Amino acid sequence: MTQLTAGQPAPLGASYDGKGVNFTLFSAHAERVELCVFDGNGNEHRYDLPGRSGDIWHGYLESARPGTHYGFRVHGPWEPGNGHRFNPAKLLLDPCAHSVEGMLNDDVVLHGGKDAPDHRDSALAAAKSVVVCDHYDWEDDAPPNTPWGKTVIYEAHVKGLTYLHPGLPEAIRGTYKALSHPLMIAYFRQLGITALELLPVAHFSSEPRLQRLGLSNYWGYNPMAMFALDPRYAAHPARARDEFRDAVKALHEAGIEVILDVVLNHSAELDLEGPTFSLRGIDNRSYYWLREDGDYHNWTGCGNTLNLSHPAVMHYAYECLKYWVETFHVDGFRFDLASVIGRTPDFNPQSPLFEAIKNCPLLSRVKLIAEPWDVGPGGYQVGNFPPLFAEWNDHYRDSARRFWLAHDLSLADFAGRFAASSDLFRHNGRLPSASINLLTAHDGFTLRDCVCFNQKHNEANGEENRDGTFSNHSYNHGIEGLSGKLDVIERRRASVHALLTTLLLSQGTPMLLAGDEHGHSQHGNNNAYCQDNPLTWLDWQQANSGLAEFTAALIHLRQQIPALTRNQWWEEGDGNVRWLNKAAQPLATHEWHNDVPCLQILLSDSWLITFNATHEVADIVLPEGEWRAIPPFAGEDNPVVMTVWHGPANGVCVFQR
Repeated sequence: MTQLTAGQPAPLGASYDGKGVNFTLFSAHAERVELCVFDGNGNEHRYDLPGRSGDIWHGYLESARPGTHYGFRVHGPWEPGNGHRFNPAKLLLDPCAHSVEGMLNDDVVLHGGKDAPDHRDSALAAAKSVVVCDHYDWEDDAPPNTPWGKTVIYEAHVKGLTYLHPGLPEAIRGTYKALSHPLMIAYFRQLGITALELLPVAHFSSEPRLQRLGLSNYWGYNPMAMFALDPRYAAHPARARDEFRDAVKALHEAGIEVILDVVLNHSAELDLEGPTFSLRGIDNRSYYWLREDGDYHNWTGCGNTLNLSHPAVMHYAYECLKYWVETFHVDGFRFDLASVIGRTPDFNPQSPLFEAIKNCPLLSRVKLIAEPWDVGPGGYQVGNFPPLFAEWNDHYRDSARRFWLAHDLSLADFAGRFAASSDLFRHNGRLPSASINLLTAHDGFTLRDCVCFNQKHNEANGEENRDGTFSNHSYNHGIEGLSGKLDVIERRRASVHALLTTLLLSQGTPMLLAGDEHGHSQHGNNNAYCQDNPLTWLDWQQANSGLAEFTAALIHLRQQIPALTRNQWWEEGDGNVRWLNKAAQPLATHEWHNDVPCLQILLSDSWLITFNATHEVADIVLPEGEWRAIPPFAGEDNPVVMTVWHGPANGVCVFQR
């Protein structure tokens, strides 16, 4: 085969120019790097990368083409105490591979060794990097650029969303292709969501522990190759990249943004007992946060933590984000365990990656959402991210549940969360949209389970129900489980309606978990990360159509209320909001802290939301004027006109005058 020439140190990864492929690899501490190319029969051909520019090793192979399978073997010291774990017996994935063939199986040959190097060759068992051609005709695709004030996020799993949908062709259910099917596009538009937030679609693997239990990592938070689209969600895996881009293009045409959940905090190499398939063997000391003894700082709970304060590792993550925007036209990112992004090692809102994103003409324009915590010291950072970022607001989640289900939250605390948690986010020029308001997410109870279970039921996960949070702020309304007498079912329905109304008519950015509008249940499992089965897949045939219509009506109502869409902080007397008691009078100081949670919120002087979060029926006098209960709280043909609302227990209603 053709010999390598020196090539160029950029761009990262493998780049096809129409004549051959340029390969690059960062390693500051390697002594030698071999490019390993596999022919159609699986035979391995090794080439020393001849070029080195700083810490970038590079070479150009004229004979290589799209579809070429390759990997690296990296030579260097084995000094675990100093963080070096080089082992050329292990074939390594390109961290910047744009495509990967093969899985990370639970095979001992993939382990590089803990105290001493494992000299068994891993090539036969290892996944391979694949050269791609990135040409795609985007035609006139343009991002919707939905203003934050108009944004309604719908968090979904690519497979779980459509795998059981009887209206879709069977061959495309659970795939990227299904996302752009006219049936799903019509559903998204009817529901009214403006952004589809997808759980990770970068190539990921299942942890060895799960494989031994016969389970798999369903959510995808165990990344193998962060630049590579996972082909498992493709109707035709060889066309995965085009299928995903087709979906993005169709969603954009429908006015729907695509936000990706990305995992830039750890890798699937896990702890020292885990496999060596990429970063650990390329430059362990540079890529990971290490303790003085050479072991990992486990600030993610996954065994290792990426060191994004290292210039090369930061650049790797930065280029990864740019690649997804440039190549796949995604509209933003939700960052898993995002406090890791700010670690230097303490959290710093001016960390290198934060600053790089802020100064990037491309990334500074997309939507950026942080999960604002990790499990390390000082990892809980809600409200402390830089201004470009919105954040998941778990204070909102817990307060909404406590107000409606536990009845142990004051009106003052509830109002603070309803008004976009200004105590947390109103600083440094941040706007109300910085608060991502959620009741539920992939991690935790579904909305239906919040009103049906007091305890988590995670036995199917194989951890004896030890996993998942114990703090759910849920209420089963007297009976554990989905069944119950008519009065229990009715009280649960009222609680769900109250929670959804609160979510979708609060200031801030609402996020809806896919399936909550259907009444989807995971039967009390609040950590279904390893359940790739009907427990997590949405059952469209059993969907509660009435609840879906209720949810859609609320979303469409939200878009009519200027106080919610302007994305401006509410000021006293500005006409955006008035807080009233059940006699339609401004709340007195003592009422903000009483234990009779009846409240009226007047928005934009025209929309009135009445809350009765007590266990009893309450008569609430409406403000002066003629008020009509509006759909979905009154029929389209016969809206109710009233001056007093007879509020049922855990009841809510919306009026317009």
